[in-house]
Amino acid sequence: MLATPRRASATRHPVSLLRRALTLPLMVLSFSLLAGCGQDEETSAARDEASEKTQMQDQRLRVAMLQPPRSGLNPLTDDAFKLSRWSTAETLIRLDADGDPQPFLATEWQQLDPQTWRFTIRPDVTFHDGTALTAGQVVASLTAATQAVPKPRILDGVEMHIEADGENAVIVRTADADPLVPNRLSSPQLAIMAARAYAQAGHVDPTRAGTGPFVLTEINGIQGATLERYDGYWGERAELAGIDADYVPDGTARGAALRTGTADVVEAVPVSQVALIDPSLIHEVPMPRTNTLYLNTVSGPFQDPALRAAAREALDRGAIVRTVYEGRADVAEGLLGPALAWASELRQPLTQRTAAAEPDGTRITLGTFTDRAELPEVAVLLEQQLEAAGFDVQQEVRQYAHIESDMLAGKFDAFILSRATLLDSGDPVAYMFSDFSCAGSFNIAQLCDPKIDAALAKAGDLPPGPERRQAIIAAEAEILKADAAIPMLHERVIQGESVRVVDAVRDPRERELINEHTHFVQAADAH
Repeated sequence: MLATPRRASATRHPVSLLRRALTLPLMVLSFSLLAGCGQDEETSAARDEASEKTQMQDQRLRVAMLQPPRSGLNPLTDDAFKLSRWSTAETLIRLDADGDPQPFLATEWQQLDPQTWRFTIRPDVTFHDGTALTAGQVVASLTAATQAVPKPRILDGVEMHIEADGENAVIVRTADADPLVPNRLSSPQLAIMAARAYAQAGHVDPTRAGTGPFVLTEINGIQGATLERYDGYWGERAELAGIDADYVPDGTARGAALRTGTADVVEAVPVSQVALIDPSLIHEVPMPRTNTLYLNTVSGPFQDPALRAAAREALDRGAIVRTVYEGRADVAEGLLGPALAWASELRQPLTQRTAAAEPDGTRITLGTFTDRAELPEVAVLLEQQLEAAGFDVQQEVRQYAHIESDMLAGKFDAFILSRATLLDSGDPVAYMFSDFSCAGSFNIAQLCDPKIDAALAKAGDLPPGPERRQAIIAAEAEILKADAAIPMLHERVIQGESVRVVDAVRDPRERELINEHTHFVQAADAH
């Protein structure tokens, strides 16, 4: 017989039934707890990520600057380049890597005739004090630059008049045809500032007066400056909360700040410090900067062209590069270095050079400054080379702020200067005019030569392109023949950056350093 199937429900022990009844709710509860844990973990991860982003946005960057301001951060002076490097002051035009003009506070421009240009002003831009960028304020700001004493270098030899053309454009007129007007308007010394900057006669205050992603909130004399993120910026919001800038003229101290992490970005790390620093913190950029020996042509021994030639012949440029710069520089063949590749391609050997005379113990004063750590070392080596040739050399070395006026007044027979050759317009004619023309405002050599002025005028009248470049090299040749400026080497900028820093700008022209994209690496990316 087949056995009758047993009905579990009728025969299972009551305890088993109870256990089964309890098991299902417990399983449901376990799954619920697991799901809840997963959700909590996801929520926690999202919370952590949001917290990290907030912390990143609240971080401030510490930068060690090479030199203190010379004029209280007056934007009409060389101090303008600090304002530009901190991204607080902006210009109508900016230059790209090739030196070609690009839109900035002006969105477009056109040349109406050889002496007239029209620039359209970017709409919906506010200054850091909340006032609006208008054509009228552009006129007022640029006019202040044209009337400044002394004028910004970029306006040397340029007569410029600016007027509004409606509410959103300005007309720029020059006395002579000038193909480089857009380039000139890219100079940090022609930054557009709010009306409050000019409120006090004879003084320009850049505090809360720019248009950039960072607002300058505090100027602490020659000690430092404080900047905060400007949330009303017309472009992308800055990733950093702010910038704390300290002026550290001593090169050893700047190197130590990088090594110890007390600074996140360091300007101009001295060559002598590089070997002591982790290589991952060092970034070397070829730059249009020439270390030049200027000789006084109107007073003292170097009025004599033959003695200037003797100084030229005494120089051993290679020895300076090898010893002082430890090979981190390029021996100069002319005023314009390898940052301008076309210069070496166009340059021809100089002929008809003045013959050198015997110095016979001629006494000369040689000056330079301490702000660039290599220059006093160059002076020591140069003194040895000149004395080996028969000169009697007396050195005078001070901080730049304390020596500039004497340098420009021609109180030295010879002066060593590290000079940026594309600093202002992205075109070397402005530098050559400033340093070597009869009307130049930075003419350390006191040079005035009709042939040089004619060569510079010819180059300056030509539009950008091959013909202008050839004329620039011809002007360089005339300057070199005078032996008023003896180029020794072309520097490379050595910039220090913490491994935590992302997108600090390595700019050969030294116009940019920290911008809206600069930030710190996130913790997850640091490992």
